[in-house]
Amino acid sequence: MDGMMILSFIGLAVLLTLAPGPDILFVITQSIASSRQAGIAIALGLCSGLLVHTVFAAVGVSAILHQSATAFQAVKMAGAAYLLFLAWQSWRTSRQASLKEASSAAGQGFIALYRRGVWMNLLNPKVSLFFLAFLPQFITPGGAPVSLQMMVLGLLFLAQALAVFVMVAWLAQRLGAALFRNPGWAKPIERVKAGIYAWLGIRVALLEQ
Repeated sequence: MDGMMILSFIGLAVLLTLAPGPDILFVITQSIASSRQAGIAIALGLCSGLLVHTVFAAVGVSAILHQSATAFQAVKMAGAAYLLFLAWQSWRTSRQASLKEASSAAGQGFIALYRRGVWMNLLNPKVSLFFLAFLPQFITPGGAPVSLQMMVLGLLFLAQALAVFVMVAWLAQRLGAALFRNPGWAKPIERVKAGIYAWLGIRVALLEQ
């Protein structure tokens, strides 16, 4: 891999990370509803999941997932069920009577949010298939072993994703702080959050192999 190819890879990876999708929406909604630290916890969890997907792609496990309809369906339905559960939790939080109660219910410990990010990423089979399709395009024939190049590319993708997510968490927290000065925003924010989780859950459930 030469320098220009790596720069091209990083540039495209940043654009893909910034594009509206499940991961960045998770970071935004959690940062607005709770805090920047909460968004960063989700981001770290999501990127830990990306590390697992990178390893899977490098050793060929993603290819097995792509070929096995049963494995794909199992992961897909588990992911959809988890997202719909999060949607129900957010909707229940939106029914709290006051802003203070709603904000408290939305806030969770750093480790709990980190685990949520990990599971949200791991239970999305589309991520494995994306890595399997995207990373090989930047492999240099005749260079280092393919598995090593895949790992390097996956780690570069992870690093830029974490940087983007932290920046987005900071901006979203600033927006959330402004919105939460008005107590009337508490319920709508949680309901939007529930809607996003539900939409993503349905999207995952309807994924085709």
